[in-house]
Amino acid sequence: MSRHPAYRGPLIDVHGHWGSWFFPMDVGDVAENLRLMDVYGIDLQILSASEAVVFDAEQGNAALARMLERTSRLRGYVVANPNDPVTTRKDLDRYLVRPEWVGVKIHTTYPGEPIASPAMSDTFDLLAEYGAPVLIHTWGPDVLALAELVSARPGLRAIAAHAGADRWDLAAEAAQGCDRLYLEASCSLTQVARIVELASRVDHRQLLFGTDATLIDPAVAFGLYAQARFSPESEELVYRRNAQALFGLQDDELIARAR
Repeated sequence: MSRHPAYRGPLIDVHGHWGSWFFPMDVGDVAENLRLMDVYGIDLQILSASEAVVFDAEQGNAALARMLERTSRLRGYVVANPNDPVTTRKDLDRYLVRPEWVGVKIHTTYPGEPIASPAMSDTFDLLAEYGAPVLIHTWGPDVLALAELVSARPGLRAIAAHAGADRWDLAAEAAQGCDRLYLEASCSLTQVARIVELASRVDHRQLLFGTDATLIDPAVAFGLYAQARFSPESEELVYRRNAQALFGLQDDELIARAR
């Protein structure tokens, strides 16, 4: 059962990580992902390999492929490196045909490519060929550039991870201008104003629940999202149905969870 103060329905976390980090933390084993999911009542988590995000996309994606074969409660993002389009295309071809892979993850800081960079534009041209939802790190005003990238590519759908972080006002503006842009609000910044403004300005069909676990304990996201005080209908959208529709997830994938 969900640890959310009010919501008790099936819950999908669209922003998870698996693997070790360069920070002094002991979270590398998938057992920690599953333990946190049990603690907080998360039924399904969509995640990327930390190794792929930070160090080596190809090796990290391969490691995640082996791990996903061992559990039914996780789905994978293929990490795309905007500096290596050849390898990115190979990995997209290799993994997106498999049911356990449902999207693409891009970071901006680690590869050193802002969303407005030419390399990122080329990467989005490539991703538009595949049609899988894209989760991309956003921080500050670059979330507006993301809306432009998505708007210019019909059919492409993207999730602004962290919802612009310290510029959640711009994230709301970006989502208002592009109905194929979704916002996920997990963040190390815990101001209640973030989720309150997003909930008041953005269509609730464009909001998704994410935790950034295991990098951040899910308690942070649970506390933040609870402050939005969504209606029961909006809770169903934000915590479950929007993710189901975006990633094409079936009900039985939630019901048949391995507890």
